[in-house]
Parts: sequence; C-alpha cells; structure tokens
Amino acid sequence: MSGTEPTPDPAAPPGPPAHEPPRPPARASAVPAQGGPAQDGPAQSGRAQGGRAQGGPLGKSPGEGSERVAGAGPGRASATARPAPVAVRRRAGAGGVAARGLVARLSGGALRLFLVAAALFWLLPTLGLLVSSFLSPTDLSKGGWWEALTAPSRLTVDNYERLLANDTITGSLLNTVAIAVPATLLVVVLGSFAGYAFAWLEFPGRDWLFLVVVGLLVVPVQVALIPVSELFGSIGLFETTAGVVLFHTAFGLPFAVFLLRNFFAEIPRELLEAARLDGAGELRLFARVVLPLGGPAIASLGIFQFLWVWNDMLVALVFADSAHPPVTVALQQQVRQFGNNIDVLAPGAFLSMVVPLVVFFAFQRQFVTGVMAGAVK
Repeated sequence: MSGTEPTPDPAAPPGPPAHEPPRPPARASAVPAQGGPAQDGPAQSGRAQGGRAQGGPLGKSPGEGSERVAGAGPGRASATARPAPVAVRRRAGAGGVAARGLVARLSGGALRLFLVAAALFWLLPTLGLLVSSFLSPTDLSKGGWWEALTAPSRLTVDNYERLLANDTITGSLLNTVAIAVPATLLVVVLGSFAGYAFAWLEFPGRDWLFLVVVGLLVVPVQVALIPVSELFGSIGLFETTAGVVLFHTAFGLPFAVFLLRNFFAEIPRELLEAARLDGAGELRLFARVVLPLGGPAIASLGIFQFLWVWNDMLVALVFADSAHPPVTVALQQQVRQFGNNIDVLAPGAFLSMVVPLVVFFAFQRQFVTGVMAGAVK
C-alpha cells in the first residue's frame, strides 16, 4: 500500500461521502394503479427513490397513502374497498324501487277497495228509500225492497201521484224553501262583511271580538232553545217563519265569520293597496276585489248553511208555525197521524233529499276549494 491516493474512475458512480454511512438499497415497490407489474430500483419514480424529498413516506404525496399500500405485489387488492360497479348499484336501486312500487300499489288498491265498500254501505239506505218510493204498500209488506229489483218489475209511480195530491207535503216543501233561502242569503252577506272587516280593517278590540265570535261556535243549539223561545214570545216572533230564519242566521254567523275571515286574510295586500291607489273606497274594494277572489269560500259557506237549514227539524219543530211546517216536520206529522204511511213517507223523504243533493253536486268543486282555502294553517 503506497502513500498516493488512487485515481477515481470517472465511469464509476460516486459513492457516499466519508461522513455518511452507506444507504441500504431501496426495496419498496411502487404498486401500479391498475394491478400492473411492480417496478424496482432505477425504474421507480423519483418520488419512490427520493424518500421524503417529495412529500410523505416513500416519496408519496399525503393523499396517496390511502389509495396504495407499500410493498404490495402484482394483482394484490388495495386495502381500501372500492365502490360497487355502477351497473350493480343501478340494479339494486331498481329492485328497491320496484318493491316499494308494488307495496304502494297493493296498499292503494286495498284503500280504494275499502273506500268503495264504505261508499256502497253508506248509500245503501238511500238506494232502499228510492226503490221503496216506487213500490206499493202491498208489495212492501210482502218482502224487502231488494226483491223489487228482480223480474218481473213491480215498480210504480202511484206513490208520487198521491204525494203531489197531498197539500201538506207540497206546502211544506215551499215552506222549507222560504226558510232556507233567506237564512242562507243573510248568513252569506253578513258573514262576508264581517269577515272582510276582521281581516283588513283596523279598529279597537278587533282580535278580542274575533275570539268572542269564534267562541260562539262551541255553543250548542239545544242550550239556546228555551231563552230564545222566551225572547221570541215577547216580541211576537214565536211560531213564525221569520223567527226560524233569524234563529238559523244567528247560529250560522259565527262559522261564516270564521271561514271568510281566514280566507280573506290570504288575499295579497298588494292587490288591495293597488286598488286604493286607484281611488277605490272600502265598499268598492270589497265588491270589486274581495268578493270575486272569495268566490270559492262564499260558495262553500252557502252550501253549508243551506244544507243545515234544509235538513233541520229541531229548530223548525220548536219555532215554526204548526199550520205551515217545513218538510221535515210535515213528514214527522204524517207518521204521527197515519202510522207507517210508507206510500207518502218514502217519496216525500226522497224528494226532501233530492234538493240538497242537487245543490251539493252543482257546487261540489267550490265546496271543496272553499273548505281547504278557509282552513287554518
């Protein structure tokens, strides 16, 4: 060994410095993204050879360690589970939707079947009354009304001819119209004015007075019969048509104010302010803007009130003139005088049902719209 240093070979790679221990050869293999062959040594990327020079351990970026595992061989799966293929997820979702749709159809079909059965059960007495009104008392005494639906037909119109010849029943129908129409018009007109006032006019005690009006809804009719009878007797309205109309008007107004006030309050304020800017007064504003927009609620109120007054017997029995009763009281008198006079009672009862049914079906759309529109939020 001589004292001269050996000349370094230019072709040989430079070795580690004298002060630094030699590095072990890199043994980590980069995992290919799609399962290809691993690359070692010089074929690795600069991040794998440079250690921490490019980021995290083994030269990986911070977000790369969650997707790859160091030292994984060819074909080995990643530690993080991959999401299911799109086609598999679509098939699973389609199966769930189909199952839910089947359950919805079955439940909807069962619900419709139940509603149809309930409607038929509800209409059965009306159908029996209609068929009975075309049967003679002799045929009715032989069996049930459903037997008349079989051949040969035993239906006849003699009962209606006998009914029209009965002045008590025909007069009672006119008396009922004379009571129901004014009682309905008064409630609609007064309730419309009061509903607009409670909705858009400012006056002292408005909210408290509205609470009092709403509280009258819970007062039963039976509680007021005796005191109102004494009042009507003192002023000469007892056993008069006007007394019956006033009683129905007084008990129909709280509901009318409640329904129409809630509906009128939903009218946009901008419409009313625009009409006021055009010079419209309160009365013109009420007639030109509020009433046209409140048509559904007003029609609903009119149907409610008319049906209530037409079908009432208790108030008419107490306050109406016994010589000119409405149809409900007249039919009750026929039972009391003649027993089961079915050839008069059946057609009379059916005729008393026809008028409110016609009114209801004629304004059915406005009735439903008005009820939903006047509901409380």
